[in-house]
Amino acid sequence: MAGGKERVLKRRIKSVQSTKKITKAMELIAASRIVKAQQRVAAARPYTEQITEVIRNLAAAGAGSSSPLLQPREQVRKVAVVVVTGDRGLAGAYNSNVIRAAERSIVATRDAGKEYGLVTVGRKAAGYFRFRGFKIDASFSGFSDQPSYEDARQIAAFVTEQFESGEYDQVELAFTQFLSMGTQRAVVRRFMPLDAEAITDATKGDGPKADYEFEPSPNEILNRLLPRYAEARLFAALLEAAASEHAARQRAMKSATDNAEELITKLTRVMNRARQDSITTEIMEIVGGAEALAQDQSGPGELMIDHTFWSHITPHKFDHHAH
Repeated sequence: MAGGKERVLKRRIKSVQSTKKITKAMELIAASRIVKAQQRVAAARPYTEQITEVIRNLAAAGAGSSSPLLQPREQVRKVAVVVVTGDRGLAGAYNSNVIRAAERSIVATRDAGKEYGLVTVGRKAAGYFRFRGFKIDASFSGFSDQPSYEDARQIAAFVTEQFESGEYDQVELAFTQFLSMGTQRAVVRRFMPLDAEAITDATKGDGPKADYEFEPSPNEILNRLLPRYAEARLFAALLEAAASEHAARQRAMKSATDNAEELITKLTRVMNRARQDSITTEIMEIVGGAEALAQDQSGPGELMIDHTFWSHITPHKFDHHAH
């Protein structure tokens, strides 16, 4: 019985050790990818800053008053949410946190008597909302680990088309903001109409401003640049989400590796106790068997000696009494 328990424990320890190797490898891979994701975030920042600066210069020249991507709607009937999640799990609460934030936004929209639109980025968001019966207008996946600018362009093109056509009156972007290696936060921010803060800030202040001549007109240039600005913002969100996913997966896999190590230690102790119990039982069985064998071998001999002794001694006693 003890031997069978020991075999079961050995198989379980071997299984946990195999799992530990996998989680450790995934932890190391995620840790290496975090560094690359941070580098990509830093590399994309100058482009966003430069295009923002150009838009500010255009605003200083009087552009932006009639751009459709900047104009808030008088009546908001339909609010769309773009949800950015991962394609894979094993990343702790990374996917569930941003999904819950997006779902709260959708529920608030419906409670306010408005329609909702839903654009999912990543297989986890698509699977979650489809399973719960939400209507999905568009779904994009397959690039959550390493998003490219072309991926951001495709998503932004769809959202921009829906917004400019009047299908969407407002668009919100739900993604995970990368603050540090140990801190990531799920946020929901307005995506369209584009935040005109950068443009209004450009008209403030008394500092010197550069004087540019624009060809074609500033408004026309701005209308062409604003879609690129939307793409840059979305691309930055995808990069932050990718870095957050790698950081969350690295923490989750480290926790899984530590738990596996702890479980192996506990199972090893249980197996050692079972082995000791097995050895003790075997020793007791051997000792018991030896004692029984000794008794079986010595018992008949003693009876034979007693019988011979009394067979020789008793007649002499009787003869003595006779005399």
